[in-house]
Amino acid sequence: MSDRDISLERLLNEHGRMLVRLAATRLDSTADAEDAVQDVFCKVVANRLVFRDEEHAKAWLVRAVINRATDLRRRAARRNVPFDEAAELINGADDPAYEAERNEVLAALRSLPEAYASVLHLHYYEGYTAREIGALLGIPAATVGTRLARGRQRLARILKEDR
Repeated sequence: MSDRDISLERLLNEHGRMLVRLAATRLDSTADAEDAVQDVFCKVVANRLVFRDEEHAKAWLVRAVINRATDLRRRAARRNVPFDEAAELINGADDPAYEAERNEVLAALRSLPEAYASVLHLHYYEGYTAREIGALLGIPAATVGTRLARGRQRLARILKEDR
């Protein structure tokens, strides 16, 4: 196994689960989320991409997975694929009421524009700070803060309408 293979394997082991969860916020199934991540890693291999450092690799992977998931979502929207299984990716209580609420929040998160959904997911589900999200997505931390605030407002409006 070459150093490059080991590096790719390490990237997948360290970031794979987070990338699948991120893709799942934009897609309707676990399988689609896994496909999006796989497509991105195939692109890394096919194009023999080399990253400057760990942070560059992580930022590129996050951005590429968001873009791929968005592409897949657009394609699925044309086929009208129903929402059914992405919520299983997020750990939570076994309480049916909790799971129903969690599914409602995920569905609402999916309905947001990608700019808001991505920063909300990275902040609340993955635990990144605004500065870290800005570095990952290549936008100023102040923009991340604005998107978090506006995304929360939109999410609250959507959840209030559903009740």
